[in-house]
Amino acid sequence: MERLTRRRCLGLAAAATAGLAGCSATGDPDSAGGTTEQAQQASATATGTTASSTTASGDATSTGSGSNDASQADTETGTEAESESVYTQVYRETIGSVVSVRVTAADTPRGQSGGQGSGFVYDSNHVVTNAHVVGDADRVEVAFYRGANRTGRVVGRDLRADLAAVRIEQRPEYASPLSLVDEEPAVGTQVAAIGNPFGLDGTITSGIVSAVDRSIPSPIGQNARIPNGIQTDAPVNPGNSGGPLVNLEGMVAGVVNSGGGENIAFAISAPYVEKVVSALIAEGDYEHPYMGVSLVPVTTELARNENLRNTRGLFVRDVLSGTPANGTLRAGDVLLAVDGTQVNSREALSSYLELETSPGDTVTLVIRRNGDRQQVELTLGARPES
Repeated sequence: MERLTRRRCLGLAAAATAGLAGCSATGDPDSAGGTTEQAQQASATATGTTASSTTASGDATSTGSGSNDASQADTETGTEAESESVYTQVYRETIGSVVSVRVTAADTPRGQSGGQGSGFVYDSNHVVTNAHVVGDADRVEVAFYRGANRTGRVVGRDLRADLAAVRIEQRPEYASPLSLVDEEPAVGTQVAAIGNPFGLDGTITSGIVSAVDRSIPSPIGQNARIPNGIQTDAPVNPGNSGGPLVNLEGMVAGVVNSGGGENIAFAISAPYVEKVVSALIAEGDYEHPYMGVSLVPVTTELARNENLRNTRGLFVRDVLSGTPANGTLRAGDVLLAVDGTQVNSREALSSYLELETSPGDTVTLVIRRNGDRQQVELTLGARPES
């Protein structure tokens, strides 16, 4: 799969939102209560004159005038050069690759009311967005900021990860694929969310990475979580879902997923996006690794009730029949580590399995059973569809 790359510069600062950033209702964008907001592009042309040096003749007035002219020209040139902010630079270089994804009633199996969200160009022929944006639709309308429109075909979606891949033909030449970072950003990294909140095409908001390794609620419910999420204070609203959260270089740090409240929004991390989306494009679906156990963190109370030595690890409440863990783990075991990675929370275990393993992989588990520390091997299966 050809992946074109692009690295940009940017700098940002910001605020937040509330509610699921999922899909805004389709219809007249003006019903959101405003005209389309676009990040201002500042262009500066240095036009200052050059001060010519004067002959040294003892004329203090002449010499001073030349010096002042040069100083003024330098000041004007510097001011104009600084007038284009890094916000403007990254916006100008990425906005052509950010799209609006719209689902119409005609595109849904039962003619349900459609919705809209955002997305971005992932590779030569695909756009990435959220699964909750496309819903059950097989086709969606993809609109590029510069006016081009395409009908996209949904080639894969994963509700648990809340990601979808849409194939488009004849991608506009200016819409280059955006690069994804290959590791989670540091807390405090400046980021920007680019998308179409409330149908306001081409909106950019800014903030920082407030936290990483967040566990994000999945659209499928049933206590399902999306691992390794990014928390940001960049404002996110309905219609932003599926759009890119980019860093100072214009690279995608995550896919905007939801807004959780004032100054709180979430994005699906780029490494997880890369893993899931590449499978959706190649296979049409994504298989999640699965153990088949019910786990709870070891608390002080649980340790006391179960006569455990300490409060580290995950306590095995139950092992489901017919699952990979059946015959390897037992109720009452305490899971301490997987392949050398400590797992003191379900989120830590989920992040490791989802990012580092696949169904069919054999992992080494460190457990404590009846007070004894042991190592066992377990071959992961594929999580059943729920």
